[in-house]
Amino acid sequence: MAFGLVYGEMTAERIEASLPVEPPVQQPFGLVHGGVYSTIAESICSNATAVAVASEGKIAMGQSNSATFLRPITEGTVHAVGTRRHAGRTTWIWDVDFTDDNGKLAAMVRMTVAVREMPA
Repeated sequence: MAFGLVYGEMTAERIEASLPVEPPVQQPFGLVHGGVYSTIAESICSNATAVAVASEGKIAMGQSNSATFLRPITEGTVHAVGTRRHAGRTTWIWDVDFTDDNGKLAAMVRMTVAVREMPA
């Protein structure tokens, strides 16, 4: 990701990442832009799923996401924790919680990742 996403722990069930709050990710009023949360969720969930299914000759890509915003983050770091809710043959579903530096929940994203055969 071009704007500084840092990956932490990653397993087939859980993934962590963080992003410093800087002008490229803020909208004109200083809030982290809503699209950034969706971008982070798709990036981390697709990546974790891809790593988990690669040994089966499969690939993963974002299929859909739904974001809910609870409070703004204007400074510090955005912390993301994705938890896998479902690992099916053709779709994986993740819930991603976004918190500020004080651990306050700022946003939630439900992410569906498509799992497909590796193209020939």
